[in-house]
Formats: sequence, C-alpha cells, structure tokens
Amino acid sequence: MKTQPNITGLKGHLGFWMRLVSNHVSHAFSLKVAAHNVTVAEWVVLREMFASDATSPSILADSIGLTRGAVSKLIERLREKQLLTRTEDQHDRRYQQVSLTSAGRNLVPKLAALADQNDAEFFSHLTAAERKILMATLQKLAAANNLHDLPTE
Repeated sequence: MKTQPNITGLKGHLGFWMRLVSNHVSHAFSLKVAAHNVTVAEWVVLREMFASDATSPSILADSIGLTRGAVSKLIERLREKQLLTRTEDQHDRRYQQVSLTSAGRNLVPKLAALADQNDAEFFSHLTAAERKILMATLQKLAAANNLHDLPTE
C-alpha cells in the first residue's frame, strides 16, 4: 500500500485565510463604490489625487504602485466620467497634468466614508489593539516582500 505524503490542509495555510477575508472585504467595497459608478481602482486614483491640486500621470503611477499604462487607462475612464481632467503642457505635449474636477473632489469624501464603513463592517469584531497589530503585521509583510503595487482591473 502506497503511503500518502503528509501535506498541510488547505485551511492550515495563512494565505487561504488572507485570500478569503481579502476577497470578501474587496467584493463588499466594490459593490459599495459601484453604486457611485466607480471601481475600486478608480477610487484609489481619486483618493490619491485628493491631497493634491494636480499631478502627472507618472507621479500618480509611482505613488499608487501601478504601471503607467494602467494609470493611463484609469485616468481616461475617470476623465470620461468627468471626475478628473487631463491637460497637456503647451510647450511639451508629452507632459500632462491631471486634476480632480469639482465632481471628483466632491465624490472622494463620500467614497472615503464607504471605505470606513466597509472596514468597520469587517474589522469591528477586532479590538482596537488587534486592528493595530493586524495593520502592522500586514504592513511588515508588504515591506518584507516589496509589495507596493495594487492589482490592475
């Protein structure tokens, strides 16, 4: 009789639990922002731009950890939704600036409240100390594995 190798069960892997929680947290948030005709990736761009008057697509890409191509697509989608504008430099058409429109600037606090609500729904079962430890642990893992980018849609 052939013996089976001793392998860890699926639920014995941290990755299983992280994926399970992450998928549900992300899906719930995507449904919330979709009600405002925005994707999670678009929300990331809007939120990052909220702190500045204008920025270049390349600086934006670097700050949120996406490729310039991915950011370019997101910028175009947000421009079509009239949530941001893109202007070219008069002297060098290769250089562009992107800015939130007033509609985009007004939408960010509403979406931020949804992000807070989503976090509360999923993580309120943890004490404040547990949430702080979880955040620090995830940040430590991200730093240790040089994870600074977000998946594109």
